[in-house]
Amino acid sequence: MNRPWVASLAIFVAFVFIWHALTSIGGGEIVVDPEYAKLMGQTVGTTTGSSIPGPMEVARRAMELGSRAFDSSNPNNLGIFWHLYYSLGRVFLGYALAVVVAVPLGFSIGLMPWLYQALNPFIQVLKPISPLAWMPLALYALKDSATAAIFIIFICSLWPLLINTAAGAAGVRQDWLNVAKVLGLKTSTKVLRIVFPAAVPMILTGMRISIGIAWFVIVAAEMVVGQNGIGYFIWNEWNNLQLSSMIVAIGLIGIIGFVLDQALAWVGQKLSFKE
Repeated sequence: MNRPWVASLAIFVAFVFIWHALTSIGGGEIVVDPEYAKLMGQTVGTTTGSSIPGPMEVARRAMELGSRAFDSSNPNNLGIFWHLYYSLGRVFLGYALAVVVAVPLGFSIGLMPWLYQALNPFIQVLKPISPLAWMPLALYALKDSATAAIFIIFICSLWPLLINTAAGAAGVRQDWLNVAKVLGLKTSTKVLRIVFPAAVPMILTGMRISIGIAWFVIVAAEMVVGQNGIGYFIWNEWNNLQLSSMIVAIGLIGIIGFVLDQALAWVGQKLSFKE
C-alpha cells in the first residue's frame, strides 16, 4: 500500500489478462464487402476473425509500426512518428496563440470588474460551442485544412485558460492588495510582484485543462480534414480495417496526453509558492 506503482502495475496486468481472455473467446467477425476487398487487394469474402484484436496482436503491430516510425520515403504512408509530429506541431501552435491571448485578457478581466461584466455574456455564449462546430466555418474562411485545425485548437484552448486566469487575478487576497496600497506600488509593479505570482496556480490549472482539451480535439479535427497527423492515421487505419494500428495509436495518444499534463503539473509546482 506504500507503493502505489505496484497497485498500478497489478491493475494493468489484470486489464491485459481480461483483454486477452475476452478476445480469445472469438466473438463476431467483420465481413469485408466484396468490392472493398477487391479494392484493398484482399480475397473476396475475407473476414478478420475476432472483432477486437488481442494484446499480443497489438504488441506485434506496435513493433511493426515502431520499426518504421521515422519512415518518410512515401508521403502517403508516413511513419507514425511523423503523424505525431504534425499533430503536436498544430497543438503547440494553436495552444501558444491561446496563451498569448487568454493570459493578458484574463488578467484584465480579473482586475477590472466592469470589463468582466461587459465580456461575460460573450464568453458564456461562445464557451459551450463545440470546437468541431467551428470547423466548416474555419475551412470556408481560411481555405486551408491545417490552418483550420490550428484555429480549432486555439478556440477550444482559449476558454479554460481565460476563465482560470481571470479567477486567479480576481481572487488575490485583499490583505496583499492593501499592503500594495500602503507601499504606494505602481499598478504594473502590483501586477508583476503580487497579482501574477498569486494567480500562477490558477493559470497553470487552466493550462493543464486546455492542453488536454487541445490534444483530444486535434484528433477529431484531423479525422475530418487531415492529410496527416495522428487523427488522420487512425481514420486511415480504420478504412484499412487495421484495428491493431488504431489501438496502438489510441495508446500513444493517452501516453502523450499524460506526459503533457505531468509536464505542466511539474512547472506549476516549481512556480507556485507556499505561505
